[in-house]
Amino acid sequence: MSITTDTLSDSPPAANPPRAVSFSEALKVWSRIGWLSFGGPAGQIALMHRELVEQRRWISESRFLHALNYCMLLPGPEAQQLATYIGWLMHRTWGGIVAGGLFVLPGVIAMLLLSWLYVRYADVAAMTVVFFGLKAAVLAIVVSAVLRIGSRALKNSFMVGIAAAAFITIWAFHVPFPLVVLGAALIGFFAKKYVAGNSHGSASEISDDGEYIVDRMQADGHLSHAQPSTRRAVVVTITCLALWLAPVAAVAVWLGSQHVLVKEGVMFSQTAVVTFGGAYAVLAYVAQRAVEHLQWLQPGEMIDGLALAETTPGPLIMVLQFVGFLAAYRFAEPLNPWVAATLGALLTTWVTFLPSFLFIFLGAPYMESLRRHRGLNAALSCVTAAVVGVILNLSIWFAIHTLFGKVNRIDAGPMRLDVPEWTTIEPGAVLLSLAAFIALARYKLSMVWVLVGCVLAGAAYWWIRYG
Repeated sequence: MSITTDTLSDSPPAANPPRAVSFSEALKVWSRIGWLSFGGPAGQIALMHRELVEQRRWISESRFLHALNYCMLLPGPEAQQLATYIGWLMHRTWGGIVAGGLFVLPGVIAMLLLSWLYVRYADVAAMTVVFFGLKAAVLAIVVSAVLRIGSRALKNSFMVGIAAAAFITIWAFHVPFPLVVLGAALIGFFAKKYVAGNSHGSASEISDDGEYIVDRMQADGHLSHAQPSTRRAVVVTITCLALWLAPVAAVAVWLGSQHVLVKEGVMFSQTAVVTFGGAYAVLAYVAQRAVEHLQWLQPGEMIDGLALAETTPGPLIMVLQFVGFLAAYRFAEPLNPWVAATLGALLTTWVTFLPSFLFIFLGAPYMESLRRHRGLNAALSCVTAAVVGVILNLSIWFAIHTLFGKVNRIDAGPMRLDVPEWTTIEPGAVLLSLAAFIALARYKLSMVWVLVGCVLAGAAYWWIRYG
């Protein structure tokens, strides 16, 4: 999901950027970004671009885009990984930990509170009315994301073909996401002449700019940590793996390997390394596992979770914390349900986000050394195109579960298709989704206002139709 930055902000750049940024100053900025990071990955990346490239001039455009394209190649939340990457560039490991951690912390707090309220009041009619409007807004948000990202990522017919192939393989044949992404990257690497007009940060475009602090740090020899080191890579890998797996092992010793908390730790650890394309893509994968196979949640509850994640700061992948909370609450024995739910939410968050730090601390030095490699940039651009197809798949999945009361599964050879029953269409949901889409795409209203408007309009519709 490469995102160009020509329209991300109209804010003027700082006239006299500082010669250096203290750790305490960076701490304040990363905290501010964390609490203001609404609007999904596109909005979060736009916020970071405005704050770090244009206003404070901490990092140059070419470095920002190179780091962003690398994060798009990784499984997990790309905006949080981008924050970690830039924080690491500026203040080494602790800078990356602070930047990535503060990007997530506000969302963790908000989602934990909302999950508690959801479980406590989910059976109340008012909650049903609220989520009727929220689901319609989420559908509009996902569809607008497909169009927005596609317009920026698919600049020629070759890239359109990559996106179409990714969509078909996932939607009809349920090919695993990692294979789709790997295939797109390989195609881009070996067919780079067809991708050249689409990729960002090509070798001819990349240059260091002394007006930006990170580029000046490199010129002054202060980016030694950005040089690849085998010894450092081994230490980072061992340390992160130990931190990642230790809580899951501790819970297994405490409650047994078959407890729901252990299953959550294992499943979301797997999710963290095999799901690409951000929250929109991960939701389809988690829905297949948590809803269809494990039966922890109902299909509509997955959409409820994403609706909650849309209203909180931080990565949309925070929806996984909601899943962990509900699953642990329902299968809590022998723990108190609220204790189990809280532990499930926190454990899910830990195993979901810690791998992102591993990917950045391990891979970023090598990415910095390959900033001028044309084949790599072409591969990253093809991954971006494939992500468009992944998000299109999710938008269709959302649409049929939001606009229709009943959906049937049809098997046709190797294909498995979800087909709605047209007689169960909900006209109110259709009208709300259409209105929300127009508000977002045509009138550029804030996502927060669209969400609020859909909740109010949905409540009015529900009261008129159902009393």
